[in-house]
Amino acid sequence: MRFSPENWNVDLTRHRNKFFIGSGLTIVIGIILLLTMGLNLGVDFESGSNVEIQTNETLTEEQILADFEAIEIDNSYVPNITLGGDQSQNATARFVDEFSQQEIAVIQSYFNETYGSSPNISTVSPLVGEELARNAIISVLIASVGIVLYIAVRFQFLYGVSAIIGLLHDAFIVIALFSLLQVEINVPFIAAILTVVGYSINDTIVTFDRMRENVKKEKDIESFQQLAQIVNKSLLQVVTRSINTVLTVMFAAVALFLFGGEAIRSFALALVIGLAAGTYSSMFLCAQMWLVWEWKRLVKLKNKPKKVEEDYV
Repeated sequence: MRFSPENWNVDLTRHRNKFFIGSGLTIVIGIILLLTMGLNLGVDFESGSNVEIQTNETLTEEQILADFEAIEIDNSYVPNITLGGDQSQNATARFVDEFSQQEIAVIQSYFNETYGSSPNISTVSPLVGEELARNAIISVLIASVGIVLYIAVRFQFLYGVSAIIGLLHDAFIVIALFSLLQVEINVPFIAAILTVVGYSINDTIVTFDRMRENVKKEKDIESFQQLAQIVNKSLLQVVTRSINTVLTVMFAAVALFLFGGEAIRSFALALVIGLAAGTYSSMFLCAQMWLVWEWKRLVKLKNKPKKVEEDYV
């Protein structure tokens, strides 16, 4: 027998208020997390320096700290050490201040003599960090505005509004969980957010397109229940496609998170969280919001007084 959710006796629109309340509580909790714990901004968005060390031997945090103490740089740097690799053969030391060219040369010379390889050192000034953060926000806003305009023209304004709320919902969930886990926010994280936006809007557009087709088949919508049945039917028709699509990408994202290395771990984690949130918002948030708003629009149109034509003698 063919697996066909369309034939299921499931009403996904029945619990729309629970979905709204759940999303609302999630956002409130996320705001509390951001206000209390904040974000762990990386060197990409704050001034500082990153020293990436690669060796053929197992490293420890105490060993790396001892190495930097041995260099005797005339600055009170307090590094944040992160170990990576199967046997902790890689380490990343993050400093809150910028290194000078002389300090970079000293560090590279020391680690080259000690471990046989020069570390990769990157520095970001406060001005560059602010510019990167500003450009990241602008890029997300431009993508959001473009999506709203496209959906408003291609479908309907209410589709666009509900879609952008869903996208903001997905992005905020990723940011809130990164705040909870204190995962570093860097440029790959921004790339992951934009990737999540792309997958989420693709899933939402497919759902909206099926809803629009089913609405067109109805000659006249007389009740909210009738409109809800159309939306529910549309969701059941696309649920298999949505799950298969997200699982395919999810497997790749999980593999990147487990085996991709420390450099892209934040990208993979943001992708996993965002894909799950995007699938949820497309079916249980965007479509449900459109259902409520579209019915209010239809009621308003029906109750609108007809224009009385005057007879002229």
